[in-house]
Amino acid sequence: MDERDLIYDWNRAGGAAGAFDWSRAHVDLNDETLRDGLQSPSAHDPPLEVKKRLLHLMADLGIVAADIGLPGAGPRVVEQVRALAREIRDARLPIAPNCAARTVIADVEPIVRVTDELGIKIEAATFIGSSPIRQYAEDWTLDRIVQSTVEAVSYAVKHGLPVMYVTEDTTRAKPEALKALYGAAIDCGATRICLADTVGHATPEGVKALVHFVKQEIVAGKRVAIDWHGHRDRGLGLINCLAAIEAGVDRVHATALGVGERVGNAEMDLLLVNLKLLGTHRHDITKLPEYCRLVAAAVGVPIAVNYPVMGEDAFRTGTGVHAAAIIKAKKKGHAWLADRVYSSVPAQEFGLEQKIEISPVSGLSNVKYWLETHGYDAEDEAACRALFEAAKRTDRVLSDEECHRLLKQAAWR
Repeated sequence: MDERDLIYDWNRAGGAAGAFDWSRAHVDLNDETLRDGLQSPSAHDPPLEVKKRLLHLMADLGIVAADIGLPGAGPRVVEQVRALAREIRDARLPIAPNCAARTVIADVEPIVRVTDELGIKIEAATFIGSSPIRQYAEDWTLDRIVQSTVEAVSYAVKHGLPVMYVTEDTTRAKPEALKALYGAAIDCGATRICLADTVGHATPEGVKALVHFVKQEIVAGKRVAIDWHGHRDRGLGLINCLAAIEAGVDRVHATALGVGERVGNAEMDLLLVNLKLLGTHRHDITKLPEYCRLVAAAVGVPIAVNYPVMGEDAFRTGTGVHAAAIIKAKKKGHAWLADRVYSSVPAQEFGLEQKIEISPVSGLSNVKYWLETHGYDAEDEAACRALFEAAKRTDRVLSDEECHRLLKQAAWR
């Protein structure tokens, strides 16, 4: 049977006029883990060698750009930026580096210096707050923000840096302020602008409205790329990235496991998974587990057991009816079927596998499967009874060690 006959995909159904075709979409990915990700109040700053390894994993996953730091934060960050840029250059990694910078010359100058020393282009991601609430809190006027923008962008362009101009809190800024700020940056030579949902305010419809406004009113007829940078304060980081792609942005930003300021950024790993399943990201991503585990260990932010795809429970079940369906699929000798009958995410495509456990809600199929896969006779009635009855008495999944011990006790009796 054709695999497509086994799953009717409502995600692609209907054929509505103008429906978005993900298989033809193209979007670049910018990894913010080494800058915005490390601004998480719970994160540890990893050793330099770990950061270098992470750059290599980004390249392996098809991520084409990375923020490698905010050198305006001090000499230590400047040295790390220099080392990471040198690694990209010497290892010939297919990653375009960028660095965050406030719209002040003092922040842009170290990026210029490292670029000149290493002979590698580093994009200056100059940022400044744009919303009325931020202006009021800071006692800024729009004229002052425009002036800072002109000074910083002009300095960067004059010294040969490509510039991505970022308006912080774009999703709460007034249209006229965005026109003035982006217009000034573009006039000064910025070749990329970034729309930032700095506090995770936007809904998917808000994202689309903002992107459409910027495309029609600000960059129409200009050779200027558009980036999307979103946070997940309302839990909408990932879906807002997809909305931005549908609306036509050129590049989206995200971090490994969503680490970042407050509750973090859009999750790069989940973005990769979804773009892969939608047919947009065609690069091999089997190193995604290594990427996630490296970041979790290095920054000290553990992966929740129920985290999608990478969590310990993502492909693990102790429920009888679920396990029975997976086991029946396996017995048909069809790995594709077994990986999808109770999962929308095929574990094998991401270097993982389905796991069947024994719990209070398990059936005999769970027990027999565990016995068979651990070298026991699945038709041994005493063994089946020992595990099944123990499972019904407990309040959680039985560990492998407990199952082995129970079987020894049953055999001794």
